[in-house]
Amino acid sequence: MKLLTKKMFTNRNRFTRQCIGEAILMLTQQKGFESVTISDIVKKAGVSRMTFYHYFCSKTDAVNNYLQEIINGYLEECPENLTSAALCEEERIRHALCYFDRYAFFFKTLEEENLYYLMINAINEYMILYAAPNYSGSVYDLYYYAGALLNVFLQWEKGEKQEPVDEIVQILASLAKNN
Repeated sequence: MKLLTKKMFTNRNRFTRQCIGEAILMLTQQKGFESVTISDIVKKAGVSRMTFYHYFCSKTDAVNNYLQEIINGYLEECPENLTSAALCEEERIRHALCYFDRYAFFFKTLEEENLYYLMINAINEYMILYAAPNYSGSVYDLYYYAGALLNVFLQWEKGEKQEPVDEIVQILASLAKNN
């Protein structure tokens, strides 16, 4: 899986790909990921099969692209390099939780459909491409942090965010400091 750069696609292409991703999400909610067909997707997204296959090989490829777009948006908002000290910064953790909360429906849907591996692969790739080059610790620290952040976020969302975000931030910051 390769993260997309802004230069790879025009805004129109990006819009088309996002429509496809959103169509998959809506259809998955209605009938489950395994039951969604390419025909369903193109009809819902308002694109041709040829357009779908111009961008993607499969519906999983389209979901991975949607995840990459989310990560690219995060990079645009938080472009600073991730250092050992930054792992523990409460403001960075809060920003990540709040940013991913915008896509909570998408993430919860993926988890409910047993597609957790797509999310963890995407966040691990982010760590390798964007965090590891500037990180002085072990790459396994980054995997630990990524997995903890993703899992805590998902459980917090599933629990209807009963705890305030600052409480979750404190937990994650404490884990990062002790690691």
